[in-house]
Amino acid sequence: MSAECATDARAALTRLLTRYTAEVTTRDRSSLDAAGDLLAPGAEVFIAALFRDSPEQHVAAAVQLRRAGLKPVPHIVARNLTGHAALDALLARLAGEAGVTKALVLGGDRDRPAGPLHSSLQLIETGLFEKHGVREVLFGCYPEGHPRIHESALESALSAKLAAAARAGLGAGLVSQFCFDASPIIAMARRLREAGVAAPIRVGVAGPMERAALLKYAVICGVGPSLRALKERPDLERGAVAGVTPEAVLREVARAQAQTPSLGVIGAHFFTFGALASTVKWVRGLL
Repeated sequence: MSAECATDARAALTRLLTRYTAEVTTRDRSSLDAAGDLLAPGAEVFIAALFRDSPEQHVAAAVQLRRAGLKPVPHIVARNLTGHAALDALLARLAGEAGVTKALVLGGDRDRPAGPLHSSLQLIETGLFEKHGVREVLFGCYPEGHPRIHESALESALSAKLAAAARAGLGAGLVSQFCFDASPIIAMARRLREAGVAAPIRVGVAGPMERAALLKYAVICGVGPSLRALKERPDLERGAVAGVTPEAVLREVARAQAQTPSLGVIGAHFFTFGALASTVKWVRGLL
């Protein structure tokens, strides 16, 4: 690689990592407590909604992040909610107590919904997000497909959700599921643009961690074929390395975005899995 190309590649990666977002859980006390010191003021921190989490835990995490000078972006999961009243009450508290104006809206993976709501489209169509001052909603997208939903159904559902958000006057964006290969991420972005989807994309990656832990979380999250590739990488044999980082994936995505700006990849989103501090340290080492 020439010096000029190397410089361009580094600049592309820096753009991808500028104002990155990170994700924590309500039970990750160490990350919640340290987030204000670790992250830049105004940084967006996503709050995952596990199906055992209570509304009180979700709101408390959002309030803590807001008081630390950060912007909480809660996951609102249809299948975790008992109904419209529960959604109304949750959004009222998130907006009123934590100043939430952006949320990641998901259908959820639990087999039996807690109530009549089962899809993110249903949530958007309630009109409750704009009622409570939410200005932007984000939806998940899946570079390697979804373990339970056919690709054609995913595409039609995404189009319907984006259209519903537009009718409601809500801004919209996409956050991808993490994987271990840049190729499906880039291919997905191209397909979306060819289909006329203009919503910006944040590329999801797992933060740096030990291989065994990463494999565990990847299985839980339904990561696709790239998981097999990770398992088979010879450089990750027992004792070969201390951990796995997303650097190669991010560099390749950054290069593709620099070559084709219409891909609309605006930044990285880190699934930290209880390791916010090490993720932040790793990012700082690249910048």
